[in-house]
Amino acid sequence: MITSILSGFINIKDEKIKEVVEAEINKGKFWTEPLIQFNPSYEQGESAQSLCDKGILHPDLSKIFKNYDFFKHQVEAIKKECNSSDFIVTSGTGSGKSLTFLGTIFDYLLKNKTVAGIKAVIVYPMNALINSQFEEIKKYRDNYKNTTNKDFPITFAKYTGQEDEEERKRIKSELPDIILTNYMMLELILTRSKEDIIREQEVKAGLHVKRKSKKKQKADASEQMKLF
Repeated sequence: MITSILSGFINIKDEKIKEVVEAEINKGKFWTEPLIQFNPSYEQGESAQSLCDKGILHPDLSKIFKNYDFFKHQVEAIKKECNSSDFIVTSGTGSGKSLTFLGTIFDYLLKNKTVAGIKAVIVYPMNALINSQFEEIKKYRDNYKNTTNKDFPITFAKYTGQEDEEERKRIKSELPDIILTNYMMLELILTRSKEDIIREQEVKAGLHVKRKSKKKQKADASEQMKLF
């Protein structure tokens, strides 16, 4: 069946070449045997509540990740972040890589949220991934609000080519804790003059930092931005 379908797309006039190609098709050289594999079972680690009870994570994360159980590799990564160590997570689809880095970002923000301004920039290769992750963060926000009846303590926004000018002005004015962007927009953020406010954050930072020179305010604001 497959051979006849494949042959229907091939029209070779030279008989010698046609014979060679048909012989190779009949041998199955144009496709491989089906590969069947079982998804790996990732080793269980600890719950978000347990990590909060031990003082590893900020207490609010038990509300954001209520009833969440982390895999072992997630717990190891989270503990590294809490010790100010860098880490890279390489694991399969569905292993919770995004949850791992989001958990560490949330923990950092909750423990270090001292002034307004962007503190985490999450960069994706495609807007589709940004949109998907944005919806996931909204779920964590709703989880927290439903558990505590309080507003989510972390602000976030998308900053890509998808937003209209009004939305971009809002982001520049409010300067959320987290922005999700792509590598092309990140280059513009770092170089374009109209994105100066995102880089410097001096307006918002100055509202919360008293008795400091403009130069000192800009230095402190820069220290608050952590690139993930």
